[in-house]
Amino acid sequence: MIDETAPPRVDSEVGPLRAVLLHRPGNELKRLTPRNNDQLLFDSIPWVDRAQAEHDAFAEVLRSRGVEVLLLADTLRTALDDNRAHAAGVHAAVDDRRLGGDLADSLRSHLSGLDAAGLAEVLMAGMTFEELPSAEGASLVRMMNHPHDFAVDPLPNLLFTRDSSVWIGDRVAISSLTMPARRRETAVLDLIYAYHPQFRHAARAYGAHSAPIEGGDVMLLAPGVLAIGVGERTTAAGAESLARSVFADGIAHTVLAVPIEQSRATMHLDTVCTMVDADAVVMYPLARDSLTAFTLRPTGDGGVKVAGPAPFLVAAAEAMEIDRLRVIDTGLDPVTAEREQWDDGNNTLALAPGVVVGYERNVETNERLEAAGIEVLPIAGSELGSGRGGPRCMSCPVRRDPL
Repeated sequence: MIDETAPPRVDSEVGPLRAVLLHRPGNELKRLTPRNNDQLLFDSIPWVDRAQAEHDAFAEVLRSRGVEVLLLADTLRTALDDNRAHAAGVHAAVDDRRLGGDLADSLRSHLSGLDAAGLAEVLMAGMTFEELPSAEGASLVRMMNHPHDFAVDPLPNLLFTRDSSVWIGDRVAISSLTMPARRRETAVLDLIYAYHPQFRHAARAYGAHSAPIEGGDVMLLAPGVLAIGVGERTTAAGAESLARSVFADGIAHTVLAVPIEQSRATMHLDTVCTMVDADAVVMYPLARDSLTAFTLRPTGDGGVKVAGPAPFLVAAAEAMEIDRLRVIDTGLDPVTAEREQWDDGNNTLALAPGVVVGYERNVETNERLEAAGIEVLPIAGSELGSGRGGPRCMSCPVRRDPL
């Protein structure tokens, strides 16, 4: 449990991290096969036991630095102890249009009888047609699906807790996830934030039914200053909608909308750039000069004014009210830089100003960070990275101290 005397609040990327939401890989990863891994957004089939060991080591690094680690599965089970959450969880798991009325009713009845732990497992790991409860009468849907097809899809990308929700100030934004394989994640986070005792009174900064936006594209450059990547996963409409929301709530005064390439390698802004100090970023060299930003600010009468585009580094420094934003490249050699960008070299998690967690395999990036005075806490990620995500992707900060 989070210390209830210190409610959730995050105002920056690098303020001392005090509490974080992680998801330890579970049976949902064991659902991945060569037949479905592309659809479920993984580039390879992870060795689950090794992925769990790597994640345990990641969590232990955080705990060793005084960070409270909340595990998503635990928070979900606690939330589902509330009867209202349990009913909402059953509703989220059953798709009548996909299963047909009779089979959907049978599944709904079965799930309603599960305890919180059993329902949480189905919500995360899914259920195959073979695992559906037996029912009287014939079901064309059951008969025409392979026994190992999913009646309830698994959510292997729950591992990347940054994407499905993000805290901005004292409010939580529930992401509107773009890819079909991830959309049901928002229902899981909705349950946690609505019914977990610690979160149930938290105000919302954004809702899952709004225009597409994902947490990996949202960067808190400084108190009141957000950068939002617009590319494969977050739309311009999503960036503008979130900007309007945070302006209306008074939790931000400037939003930078940053166009990024729409590709698997650069799916989110945090795959090309993350903050490592209050005035420093680690950045993919090819993005250093090409990234631009549109600056959004409130007009004062409920509207939004848009300026730009301007070079991202210039616009960011101006919004942050600093002379310049220091840039640490992931490597000057183009091949090494491209390899380490693909291996999430830019995707670091700051535990405090000048202290970050990064994958150990990104040797050159880590050496350049250390040379720039940044302490790097290396972790293994040979299996964790199979879904294209690094330490930042795998963590949703819940509480940071002010800078």
